[in-house]
Amino acid sequence: MNLTTAQEGKEYIIKQILTDDEELDAFLFSLGCYSGEPITVVSRLNGSCVVSIKDGRYNIDSQLAEAIVIED
Repeated sequence: MNLTTAQEGKEYIIKQILTDDEELDAFLFSLGCYSGEPITVVSRLNGSCVVSIKDGRYNIDSQLAEAIVIED
């Protein structure tokens, strides 16, 4: 399951990040988006997601949301 199918307002745990792009992987890590961290989809707008990670909120596009694998 990835972030594109997550329910708004429900907290999930990041299981893994599926990307071959090291730059993108490093960017997500800098946001606190890595395996074992909780993440919540706050809202969806025009195919993108607003997510809450640690103390921040970020807008990510659908391609990035597909790369973030989550578990309940």
